[in-house]
Amino acid sequence: MRMPLKWKWGMRCCGQAAVCCWLPLTLAAAAPRAEETVEQAARELLQQQAERDGLVNPVFSLTVLTGVRPLPPCPETPTVAPLDTRYPARMRFTVTCSAQTGWSQPVVVRAEVSADVAVTTGAIAAGTPIDPAGLRIERRSITSTPDALSDPQAAAGRASRRPLRAGQVLQQRQLYAPQVIKRGDAVRIVARHEGLEVSSAGEALEAGGQGETVRVRNTRTGKVIRGRITSSTTVEAEISAPMPAHSPD
Repeated sequence: MRMPLKWKWGMRCCGQAAVCCWLPLTLAAAAPRAEETVEQAARELLQQQAERDGLVNPVFSLTVLTGVRPLPPCPETPTVAPLDTRYPARMRFTVTCSAQTGWSQPVVVRAEVSADVAVTTGAIAAGTPIDPAGLRIERRSITSTPDALSDPQAAAGRASRRPLRAGQVLQQRQLYAPQVIKRGDAVRIVARHEGLEVSSAGEALEAGGQGETVRVRNTRTGKVIRGRITSSTTVEAEISAPMPAHSPD
């Protein structure tokens, strides 16, 4: 039978008659070591960041650095607050014990992060649109490249600001959307809603790249709307209300 966590029970002999009975012996195990609490907090934070960035199969290896001495014991689970977690190789936290003899101390956590990410199969010149067929997925350490891409399709049509060598990990900061529409270009405004599609002539009021949102003017009605660039001649209107039957205005 599972006993409540509050007590550990055991056999103890009572009195001169040596009658044995079940009595509580000690309190339950102490709270986890402060270092364990810090490691758990850092791991959860890294997992949240990995999910936000769309990383595939991330793995974390963590080391808690407390200085010359380990963290003092705490009779209860301490609280952990992040100070600077921008760089996995050196994340700073404050750990606080709120017990009667409480204390607060800064700690550093060093993390090694790996994941399945997109790498180039060959060299790619700067400014060249990236074809996902020229990428492959590999297991790599991304501790120093936390903005690595796991989905090759996320790079489709985008270009690198710098030349990329074969086998290089793709990073968000390297990529941009080349301009495919310039201000003043004639475009086709397309609106889709519940299986219906209508289109009308428009004029781009902003320059933009594939997938970016720009302002366009419907040349028939004069109304200015926002839409996502889907090609060098087409902008898909943002639909926030039921679509009219005649045109996207």
